[in-house]
Amino acid sequence: MDDCLGRKLEQQRIKTVWPYLNGYVLDIGCGMNNLVRQYGNGVGVDVYDWGDVDFVVENTAQLPFENAAFDTVTILAALNHIPNRDEVLLECHRVLADDGLLILTMIPPIISSFWHKIRKPWDVDQNERGMKAKEVYGFTSKQMIALISGGSFELKSSKRFMCGINTVYVCNKSEQKRVISKF
Repeated sequence: MDDCLGRKLEQQRIKTVWPYLNGYVLDIGCGMNNLVRQYGNGVGVDVYDWGDVDFVVENTAQLPFENAAFDTVTILAALNHIPNRDEVLLECHRVLADDGLLILTMIPPIISSFWHKIRKPWDVDQNERGMKAKEVYGFTSKQMIALISGGSFELKSSKRFMCGINTVYVCNKSEQKRVISKF
């Protein structure tokens, strides 16, 4: 089945994060890799081969890139699908340049759970890959801020979009000691 709604939502996420993209971009959980393909300067990684992934990796907490290799790291609508999210955020810190940005998008769990149930017949992600152990249906803003700071980042700004349902989080690297989140 055609997932035109899913494509429209993805394009809205890309449009929202576009102004924050800078330099060489790493998109973690890239899916079909549309952000990198449209931006034209970066690499998309995923643990699942969606067809146009630059690197399919077993674990996004162990990436095959040098320290400080990227100016921007993005995780769009995917952090909740990463079971070892604390370790992945620390890996983002490692591969991100000192003056780089981490950009994440997320919806709250209640809305996500409802939304996943409604979209299941058309959602390739649910039908192809499914939910794995320790994946969750989104995070609240409070949970996202805890994850961000636990990954040694500082929240620079956040902005709601998609009728206020989704949020983009823009983060700077921090040198504070990490704190493992409970999420």
